Amino acid sequence: MPLSVDQDPALPLDAQGILELAARSMFQLFSSVSQGMFLVDRSGRIVWVNEGYQRFLPDLGFSSVDQFVGRTVEEVIPNTQMRKVLETGQPVLIDLLTNQAGTFVVSRIPLRDDADRVIGAIGIVLFDHPETTLQPLISKFALLQRDLDDARRELASQRNRSLTTAGDGQRRAKYTFASFVGSSPAAAEVKRQARRAAQSSSPVLLLGETGTGKELLAHAIHAASSRAAGPFVSVNIAAVPDTLLEAEFFGVAPGAYTGADRKGRDGKFKLADGGTLFLDEIGDMPQSLQAKLLRALQEGEIEPLGSNKLVPFNVRILAATSRDLATLVREGKFREDLFYRLHVLPVRVPPLRVRRTDIPALVEALGEDLALRNGTPPPELLPDAMALLAGQPWRGNIRELRNVLEQAVMRSDSQSIDAAQLERVLREAGVEPAAPAPVQEAVPLAEADDESLLLRPLAEQVAELERRAIAAALKAHGGNKLATARQLGISRATLYGRLENPE
Repeated sequence: MPLSVDQDPALPLDAQGILELAARSMFQLFSSVSQGMFLVDRSGRIVWVNEGYQRFLPDLGFSSVDQFVGRTVEEVIPNTQMRKVLETGQPVLIDLLTNQAGTFVVSRIPLRDDADRVIGAIGIVLFDHPETTLQPLISKFALLQRDLDDARRELASQRNRSLTTAGDGQRRAKYTFASFVGSSPAAAEVKRQARRAAQSSSPVLLLGETGTGKELLAHAIHAASSRAAGPFVSVNIAAVPDTLLEAEFFGVAPGAYTGADRKGRDGKFKLADGGTLFLDEIGDMPQSLQAKLLRALQEGEIEPLGSNKLVPFNVRILAATSRDLATLVREGKFREDLFYRLHVLPVRVPPLRVRRTDIPALVEALGEDLALRNGTPPPELLPDAMALLAGQPWRGNIRELRNVLEQAVMRSDSQSIDAAQLERVLREAGVEPAAPAPVQEAVPLAEADDESLLLRPLAEQVAELERRAIAAALKAHGGNKLATARQLGISRATLYGRLENPE
């Protein structure tokens, strides 16, 4: 009697059979080795959950599968991007998801019918607690991140050196318009005005409270002007004694007085020749010097102290003040003719309290600057801390915000900063903290009370809606730009571009 021989199992020979076998095998593999799986239908409702995923349900706030299945994915899984997969039909093979159940490495894959239409999607939890399961990979990434941070610090240092000095020893602008952080309507408007001013050669008068960024905008205007290749020279009038201001402005001839330099000394007008002269705190200029400054601006020439020789100059004037020059003119403390000479292109820089939506972005920029200076990771402000910052009046504006943030960072034992830490810093500075700002939803343009807003150019309305969406997402994520970019479905580079050029 012949022995029976078991035949080896054979693969399907047709393409459809191979495809079905592969799909079935992959599904079984992922279902057994992954940490959990679930399916959603075309509308985004949960239709199936495997046994592995059920262990996450208590942390998500559900005591049974019946409470979980049948609800939309956004309702039951915070921060999920499954809706994007359903809408675009594009898979997300590797992503990080963080919510109250923990941090997970996940995949999201669209499911299609025979007509190639998206009919649902499958979510797969590849790893939970990636800080443990992926420790070797994370350690390698951390090392690469440290190398990248070192390279960024060196690049920033080189950039600052190249901006502040040139081969001939001239001074350069340190900042550009990208340095003026903010996407609020007030910030966008002041940058629009400043950019227009940069295209002119007329004097610009920057008006605004102390600490709002007037000097930064002066640098940016010069950097965007036709004089950008020339020197940028600044003088803080309030910081120079009245007796030395004339020499500071116009220079000193050789041997003009006892103790004077034998070679003489160039004044700020001469140093700025061919470029821009920034007169900070112009409202503090003594009246005795105002007439000489006016004459120099009118004639385009100066007379150094102790000299009888007139020296021509070619300088564009930018001035700034935190004082009310019009009131000083009425009080006879500032020359009216000099005021009109300077008040050609006024740009009013808004205080921080009218651009509160910019605070998360400012905190991130200031935090990164502190990190670069101190060689430490940037601070992470918890949502209650960010809400507290948004509610303060900030009489010292961005300068005060930076001081508070820096104090909190220096005093904190951890990278995270909460509202209680900031309150202590404010109180020790003699400031009683105001109530945290409530999270406000942006009003859709279509629901605006004034229908005339809808009669503006469509591009302008779309740009405004985009600014509001970015501001709302930044606030919701505590200023975290990576999370904001994911929320809005754009790349981080695109987000930075929108923040730097909101209009």
